[in-house]
Amino acid sequence: MTTKAIDVVKRRGKRATEPFDRDKLHASVYAACLSVRSPEGHARQTAEHVCNVVEAWSANKHVITSEDIRRQAAKALAPHHPEAAYLYQHHRVIL
Repeated sequence: MTTKAIDVVKRRGKRATEPFDRDKLHASVYAACLSVRSPEGHARQTAEHVCNVVEAWSANKHVITSEDIRRQAAKALAPHHPEAAYLYQHHRVIL
């Protein structure tokens, strides 16, 4: 869906930037959904929706942070899976 390159600034700029990777976002949202026992098909569909929302949000941006992505993904995930959204947003604190 995304045709232009968007640079993602990693961890407060302490690591090198990398291009936005929809597959990486999809996999992490899918894993969060499975962690709260969502059926695989629903987790996959929810991850697709979240990716679409994040890509639409980032469409007019050239640089975003990994925290921006995490925040936007959790916001899009919350109506579908509040528990998964919480896990997704706070995974560094929980683990």
